[in-house]
Amino acid sequence: MAIREIKAETVTACVKKLFMDCNYYIGDDISNAILKAREQETSDLAKDVLTQLIDNNKIAADEQIPICQDTGMAVLFVEYGDKVVISDGSFEDAVEEGVRQAYTEGYLRKSVVSDPVFDRKNTKDNTPAVIHTRIVPGDKIKITAGGKGFGSENMSAIKMLTPSAGVEGVKQFVLDTVAYAGPNPCPPIVVGVGIGGTFEKAAQLAKRATLRSIEVSNSDEKYASLERELLDEINKMNIGPAGLGGKTSALGVNIETYPTHIAGLPVAVNICCHACRHKECEI
Repeated sequence: MAIREIKAETVTACVKKLFMDCNYYIGDDISNAILKAREQETSDLAKDVLTQLIDNNKIAADEQIPICQDTGMAVLFVEYGDKVVISDGSFEDAVEEGVRQAYTEGYLRKSVVSDPVFDRKNTKDNTPAVIHTRIVPGDKIKITAGGKGFGSENMSAIKMLTPSAGVEGVKQFVLDTVAYAGPNPCPPIVVGVGIGGTFEKAAQLAKRATLRSIEVSNSDEKYASLERELLDEINKMNIGPAGLGGKTSALGVNIETYPTHIAGLPVAVNICCHACRHKECEI
């Protein structure tokens, strides 16, 4: 396969569109889940909250304004073909420029501060982004992008379980994390669970899980069954839409896994609000 050149400006345009679209347009998987949840709710208050979410999402799309005022920190998962070179610039610079243009020209809130502890000055263009890159065979670049709001990010957690904890330990940690989060992450939520790898790999898996359509189950039936079980248990918690009670505390639970060490069982839970913004493109 011949080397393929992709212009930096093509990457920038793709990233710009991804972040504008994911902030203006709710995903079909989330929209369908909210509509279904409203049909199944027995609480009038919960139904009213879900109706408000549906109305809000329609207004955002019609007027091209953000679904939520927290337009998130830019997170990208990139599958970068090993036969691709970027001409007229670097890949990361092109991505950052796309984020900069989206958040500036798209009138999206800039939420990133340059130093996390001391001066905490706003960078004023929502850069830098968080970019996870994996080299894959081929001559294309696939980008999955999400704007991660921190009302839900702050409710996420990781735990280094021992292998003896087993599946019951995994379930308990996920349920405890969601119960502790309560109304704070703007339910109904999407729960991403990462199991395996190392400390940082589990967290990355959990984040990636939130960007997978909730209409797509884990390909391994054991984990698909665990996804369904956890979703059922979470929806019995009566947290409900906006934390006001009801049958719909979560819209979906997605699990991603990776091989791990014989002495470990890392588990991470990344919680996403009802917007769960994500879009993807292939160049």
